[in-house]
Amino acid sequence: MKSTVASGGTLKLSAEECWDLLTASTVGRVGFTQDGGIKIIPVNYVLDGRTLIIRTSPTSSVAAIPDSTMEVAFQVDYHGAVTGSGWSVLLNGTAIVLTEDEVAALEMPSRIVPWAGGDRSLHLRFTPRTIEGRRVTRHR
Repeated sequence: MKSTVASGGTLKLSAEECWDLLTASTVGRVGFTQDGGIKIIPVNYVLDGRTLIIRTSPTSSVAAIPDSTMEVAFQVDYHGAVTGSGWSVLLNGTAIVLTEDEVAALEMPSRIVPWAGGDRSLHLRFTPRTIEGRRVTRHR
């Protein structure tokens, strides 16, 4: 399935195009509610099939996500200031903690290298329920 024109001249991306774009980055943002507010935290990620692996600190606010039944958002985007183009992919789903055996079985553990320092020993698997994306190009 190909992109379709959405409102305002943006292109709505197919799910397959969204998955392809997710391979272009290793940094995204996870959004969730906590303590009566909305949190949006940048995280490193890597694709594992049709799920995302996130590595974080066991004491971070992101670490509390699997202990709840909350829906989680995950977003990755890109914009080119020179080209005047960009895209955004948004996923909604849930996250669980991976066991040590599951982490050891990952095929690309060396790519799951967080930018932030400190203890990042907690691995989460984000499983999307929905995926959608948009591409936009500035009209000159």
